[in-house]
Amino acid sequence: NEPKGRTGFAHLFEHLMFGGKNGNQKGWFEKMEAVGATDLNGTTYYDRTNFFENVPTAALDMTLYMESQRMGHLLDGFDEKLLTTQRGVVQNEKRQGDNQPYRISEDIITQSVWPASHPYSHTVIGEMADLDAASVADVKDWFGKYYGPSNVTLVLAGDITP
Repeated sequence: NEPKGRTGFAHLFEHLMFGGKNGNQKGWFEKMEAVGATDLNGTTYYDRTNFFENVPTAALDMTLYMESQRMGHLLDGFDEKLLTTQRGVVQNEKRQGDNQPYRISEDIITQSVWPASHPYSHTVIGEMADLDAASVADVKDWFGKYYGPSNVTLVLAGDITP
């Protein structure tokens, strides 16, 4: 769902979800790890962005609360500083990938296989120029379109009693 000129937004948002006033990256990780959470991360690919963590059963209520706060109130603390910081992290990931042998082949194959109008016609990490052009307003618009309860799948597994 990334329009031309906005490539890499899904991946950028993966990073933004760990920041912000109410999802302060350091505070969020510290709180989750304090209750025994492990494997806290997120990934993005063409059709999805997912966030995951392993938590003890006793921490389930807190975890659900923390996730609801992260999704429900991310924009409360969102500002240019957070965008600039996380955009820099994503751009550094892109530079690291671009420096890998044969990395250019992924761009060439992707652009050759899919028509320019197709959502798969660019790589997930996006283009530097598009990431540079991302504004606070653009990110708030993206959040409003794609980060709501109607666009979430929640999976719980383990020793849980409904």
